[in-house]
Amino acid sequence: MQTGNQRTDISKAKRDIMQKAADLFAERGFGSVGISEVGEVAGLGKGALYYHINSKEELLYSIMTDYIIQLIAAGHGILETKKDTRSRINALSESFMATMFQSRAAMTVCFREVHSLGAEKRETVLSLHGDYQTIWEQVFEEGAQSGDCRDVSRLETKALLGMYFYSFLWVRVGGRLSSKKIARDFSNIVLAAVMVDRPA
Repeated sequence: MQTGNQRTDISKAKRDIMQKAADLFAERGFGSVGISEVGEVAGLGKGALYYHINSKEELLYSIMTDYIIQLIAAGHGILETKKDTRSRINALSESFMATMFQSRAAMTVCFREVHSLGAEKRETVLSLHGDYQTIWEQVFEEGAQSGDCRDVSRLETKALLGMYFYSFLWVRVGGRLSSKKIARDFSNIVLAAVMVDRPA
């Protein structure tokens, strides 16, 4: 379940651990951070830490899946509430950038450290990203059916989403550009690429 931008199946204490661990893993690498260091930054002893997490790998998996699950849930909400292609693209763009600003460390960890997961967990992470891509594919497919946009291939969709997912590499959270401004600019790029000009 989610409330606003946060899943309610994760406790506040675990979410705090995840955020602090994500910052550490993003800065130093998953393999270079011991579980005791995670406990130190979270202000928890080993016993208290393991009350909230099962293992270091499970913590990594939670960090990698939480933000994409949030994006998927928000995406389904947008599909239900927004009916035209332009407003859907604008809303998806804004949702993504708000999540990226909030979860930049987690996204960094996911893209750098997915190989650190076991095969089953790694496959789940990749599957979740595929589920998110499917939301955008649905927007483009339904947009083409309504005449709002042209046919957009899966390769093009992947390329457009790459623009979003790799923004964590260069966007300065706390810089002069807000998430809404970047979202608006990214939306304009997508709209220019896919929308069809209709006769007046």
